[in-house]
Amino acid sequence: MEFTHKPVLLNECIEALHIRPDGVYVDGTLGRAGHSREIAQRLTTGRLICIDRDQAAIDAAKERLAPWMDRVTLVHSNFSALGDVLRQAGVAGADGMLFDLGVSSPQLDDASRGFSYMQDAPLDMRMDVSAPLSAWNVVNEWSGEDLRRVLYEYGEERYAPAIARAIVRARGDKPVETTLELVDIIKSAMPPAALREKQHPAKRSFQAIRIAVNGELDALPPMLASAVEGLNPGGRLAVITFHSLEDRIVKRAMQDMARGCTCPPEFPVCVCGKKPKVKLLTRKPIVSGEAELEENPRARSAKLRVAEKCDLFDL
Repeated sequence: MEFTHKPVLLNECIEALHIRPDGVYVDGTLGRAGHSREIAQRLTTGRLICIDRDQAAIDAAKERLAPWMDRVTLVHSNFSALGDVLRQAGVAGADGMLFDLGVSSPQLDDASRGFSYMQDAPLDMRMDVSAPLSAWNVVNEWSGEDLRRVLYEYGEERYAPAIARAIVRARGDKPVETTLELVDIIKSAMPPAALREKQHPAKRSFQAIRIAVNGELDALPPMLASAVEGLNPGGRLAVITFHSLEDRIVKRAMQDMARGCTCPPEFPVCVCGKKPKVKLLTRKPIVSGEAELEENPRARSAKLRVAEKCDLFDL
């Protein structure tokens, strides 16, 4: 089997997880199984739980992880349901969990999935193709104000009001059916200077609609809480983000869980009783080096943050 895909920040993730051959690990975003492959081959009596909301990823992993399937469990689910997944898998505690957020390479490379603003395809953008909400619904059925909010909040698109108005005008004549139709509408709402920028004019809008379709940001807080809850003491949580909104949520969640006591500083003794749940192992995120960026330009925006669950003796 030829396997040429190299996942983002692979060596850094493996080092961060501190893998033990007899440990239990979770890859909460299986994707092309690059990270899972490296984890699985380091296990002997250990176990790896692989989760993905995309059934195509689960199906492909059966071949990609074939040599190690005796220690691998594949689960078709959203990582926001992590607690249920672990209970159903009979996992009392994991020694490490990895989450590589965002769109996987197969989803981007498959034009028919509708994630790309470079190739024409039906408006879709669903990571789980069985989900009821698609990009078509967002673009054609959501109100102009909801579109503006999504484009501004999730895409940080400064031309969100104009783009939202252009979408509403266009769909008044006929539904917007394809990705390149949407690209043309977005471009029509932007000033000439914006169209000359290095970044593709539709990049931020497509990101925003994709996040809305898949509820990506909504799924993060419950996932992070469940992940820490499901770790054994000393277990590691590693999260790769690809844009500032994700990174902000992960950063704040890890900081909150590492804080402990929240009593006002003038209190002579702690009355809240809160203890730190994790230790931060990365004060600043780990990013890709030049060698990886030359090989994989998609890694440029990747940031890895790592935390370790506190041991009872540390508290």
